[in-house]
Amino acid sequence: MQLGVFIPIGNNGWLISTTSPQYMPSFELNRTIVEKAEKFGFDFALSMIKLHGFGGPSQFWDHNLESFTLMAGLAAVTTKIQLFATCAVLTMPPPIAARMAMTIDSIAPGRFGLNIISGWQRAEYAQMGIWPGMSHYQRRYQYCAEYVTIMKELWATGRSDFKGDFFQMEDCRCSPLPSRPIPIICAAQSDAGTKYAAEYADYNFCNSFGVNKPTSVAPSVARLVEATKLSGRKCGALLLVMIIADETDEAAMAKWEHYKAGTDYEALHWRDNQANDDPSTDPMAQPNKRRTMGDEKLPTNQGVLCGSYAHVAAMLDEMAAVPGVQGVMMTFDDFVIGMEQFGTRILPLMRCRDALVQAA
Repeated sequence: MQLGVFIPIGNNGWLISTTSPQYMPSFELNRTIVEKAEKFGFDFALSMIKLHGFGGPSQFWDHNLESFTLMAGLAAVTTKIQLFATCAVLTMPPPIAARMAMTIDSIAPGRFGLNIISGWQRAEYAQMGIWPGMSHYQRRYQYCAEYVTIMKELWATGRSDFKGDFFQMEDCRCSPLPSRPIPIICAAQSDAGTKYAAEYADYNFCNSFGVNKPTSVAPSVARLVEATKLSGRKCGALLLVMIIADETDEAAMAKWEHYKAGTDYEALHWRDNQANDDPSTDPMAQPNKRRTMGDEKLPTNQGVLCGSYAHVAAMLDEMAAVPGVQGVMMTFDDFVIGMEQFGTRILPLMRCRDALVQAA
């Protein structure tokens, strides 16, 4: 199973709480995390893009770096790890994104990829006057399909004359070509999104949910596996999960309960109101996932593995055994400490990484 880290490009990482570690994002913080990931043999690091936070007492995600420029900086100070920036497709034309990706590939040949997001949070784009309106929810994956098609044409041949519903290229050029086909990641959960991922992406994030439910990802992964059978393409399932670890299960759970006690309900309410813009009735679409996965409001948007180092290693091995799983991307309550704990205390216990550890 591949290992990745979802680096904290926004303040406070992925804990929507006033009692969790509070910190601002910076290049130095993310450099430290990615250098640890590279040292411990992680396969990739990915940064999101967030243009408008959730507010609340924790000011959740009100402070953010920019993804492409951050990953360009990290590309220059690493040597082995794969690096993925996130492209918000509504913010730039596909040829610009293609050229930026090609440039970072020049900094780190063969180590760069793109995470494509269609845009679900209206306020991110309305603040700049570029929100296309409610119709975007119905056609956002067609928009992304055209977007990715143009980038792939430019990366493969250096030119595109694509004509579609959203984009019309006229002898569009991009050179020099990247050193390899640049891999595409997305994070689609709905039926329409999963179909898009199977047809256009190389990897798709499948969310886990709840606390210490490592196989909760199985239905989402199975949907992706079925979609790839229909598309005839390979699209690997990557899992997103938060790690909260300590010497004992009790000590780790005490941390989690402390973070839950500070849950920023104001920020969560703002997030949910934004998600409810989407009129989709698909149970896995953004506005419906919380109802589908249980109504308890937890201070994070992902599943949590909480326990002793041995317990967390065992739960990650359970995740790795889910048919179709290719990798896991992790967040931590405290990233610097968490990465060190993971590399020295958890990773050596993971059976699914035995062969790689022995080879190293």
